[in-house]
Amino acid sequence: MILARRRFLKMGGGFIATLSLSTPMRAATVQTIKMEGSARGERIWFSPNGLAISPGTTLRFVNRDQGNAHTATAYCPELYDRARRIPKAAAPWDSGFLLPDESFEVTLTVPGVYDYYCIPHEMAAMVGRIVVGQPGDPGWQYPNPDTDDIAPEALTALPTVETILTYGRVEPEDAT
Repeated sequence: MILARRRFLKMGGGFIATLSLSTPMRAATVQTIKMEGSARGERIWFSPNGLAISPGTTLRFVNRDQGNAHTATAYCPELYDRARRIPKAAAPWDSGFLLPDESFEVTLTVPGVYDYYCIPHEMAAMVGRIVVGQPGDPGWQYPNPDTDDIAPEALTALPTVETILTYGRVEPEDAT
């Protein structure tokens, strides 16, 4: 269809907007991970604490615990000199302290296993694991399981990669 220049200019931005709406748009995938705690504060957790996602998925960490501030922090030497438990090509993240109802987002693109923790609550096993893609994907990396940088309570609380891949989403056993 050929439009005369004058007619095109009279149509203005509305015509251009209509054209852009007909272009297919790819919706970004967002998965929410809640930071939660019991009413009296004796128990805290990430929900889910195990999640399988596709590369390019955005994670939204939301603090739903009305009694505590939390962080979502990747295990990585660049952040607080921790042992690397994310793929080597991946960028580490740290949400900083999130007050109740605040949120933080990070997009994971590199295939592999990402372990993260809450800085003030790691010793209470507030940890999580994200599996991006599948084993065998180019660049796939699994964290070194033989690190002594993680408290045994936190290490035990991490769901296995196999469990995450089987179920897709894993909740902490005693999260209530």
